[in-house]
Amino acid sequence: MDKSAAAADDVERGDYEQEHERTGTVWTATAHIVTAVIGSGVLALAWSVAQLGWVAGPLALAGFACVTYYTSTLLANAYRAPHPVTGDRNRTYMDAVRSGPREVFMCGIAQYVNLWGTMVGYTITATISMVAIRQSDCSRRNGAGARCDASGTVLMLAFSVVQVVLSQFPGLEHITWLSVVAAVMSFAYSFIGLGLSVGQLVSHGGGLGGRIAGATAASSTKKLWNVLLALGNIAFAYTFAEVLIEIQDTLKSPPAENKTMKKASMYGIGATTIFYISVGCAGYAAFGSNAPGNILTAAGLGPFWLVDIANMCLILHLIGAYQVYAQPIFASVERWAASRWPEAKFINSAYTVSIPLMQRGSVTVAPYKLVLRTVIVVATTVVAMMIPFFNAVLGLLGAFSFWPLTVYFPVSMHIAQCKITKGRKKWYLLQGLSMVCLMISVAVGIGSVTDIVDSLKVSSNPFKTVS
Repeated sequence: MDKSAAAADDVERGDYEQEHERTGTVWTATAHIVTAVIGSGVLALAWSVAQLGWVAGPLALAGFACVTYYTSTLLANAYRAPHPVTGDRNRTYMDAVRSGPREVFMCGIAQYVNLWGTMVGYTITATISMVAIRQSDCSRRNGAGARCDASGTVLMLAFSVVQVVLSQFPGLEHITWLSVVAAVMSFAYSFIGLGLSVGQLVSHGGGLGGRIAGATAASSTKKLWNVLLALGNIAFAYTFAEVLIEIQDTLKSPPAENKTMKKASMYGIGATTIFYISVGCAGYAAFGSNAPGNILTAAGLGPFWLVDIANMCLILHLIGAYQVYAQPIFASVERWAASRWPEAKFINSAYTVSIPLMQRGSVTVAPYKLVLRTVIVVATTVVAMMIPFFNAVLGLLGAFSFWPLTVYFPVSMHIAQCKITKGRKKWYLLQGLSMVCLMISVAVGIGSVTDIVDSLKVSSNPFKTVS
């Protein structure tokens, strides 16, 4: 396909032409990436570094960042195929896989389970932060020694209602403003968490806590599970490959979308890596082996009001980040429904609604989309209520998504696109990278499942907290 044909492909047909206008730049893409990457995973980094120690912890953070950035550049080239600049567009991750490797079904399972699982994780994290704010408010009003009961069920439902409303926006290109706000909030609570950790460190005389080999455990087996869970948390903290193609599909051209996306990936991952190493190491230095799974829940961490602000910023960030992961699911389900019942009146009916904050001033709302999106959000909330364990869920999501979505498919598509034949040095290097990451993902998955099983044995109502 020549350049004029590729440009003509920007004009879409039907609903897609009406709803999808590519106006994104390197900065809007960076905002989407930061919103997707800097999420609840940052709060577990102090605990993760504590399990790995002063040497392995920072090395793991830097190592996962390098792998994520490299494979994201490979994936950015797969947005168009067969040529990365003039080829046909692949508007979703599955479309990109379909034009390269043929394991489309496996890709779909991995991508959409991880997208949905991340929505579950964000629902859990937002609820934990809302419960923390309520407890803090109760302690201020009734005294530090007062009994404060806080159930997160109602708060989780409130978060889900907000998501039902935001889910009615047609796609990511209509909620760039939400991603920008969410990205700002992510930097805000990361800075606050970093500052509070440094303050805690200074208040104890500035001596570094922790050990070279990391925190000890009751047994060598428990130590192994903790190390694997820490690696899973770090892997999850860098995950965004499953939405990279969808983000790239919002970019205008020229310049070529893959070049813009590579720059955005470098800026986004570079910024988050600096934050991650700073937050993880500062938290470990401040709390040592006692670093909590969620740094904002650490006992005696800073003034109540500042911790509350951090939790509020986290909630606002997760509201936007939830949509970054939810919109690809909505689009996929809606395409399936439209192809399954193309003549159905319920599916083809639509209404125009005015929205003041939008550049275009209005959006098209279809009743069947309202129903489908609401059902998905409700199902996500129900699952979050069933398995509300922060660290274990993050670790499992990291294990499940890191190898197939971040490494295997980008590497396989790059080999197919560049026609790298078996026997060449680069082929062996790429396959070696894939195999190492596969072994890490399998080990982390085993550790995360073990932790979830242990947590279910000792906690029947994790959101019912008392202080």
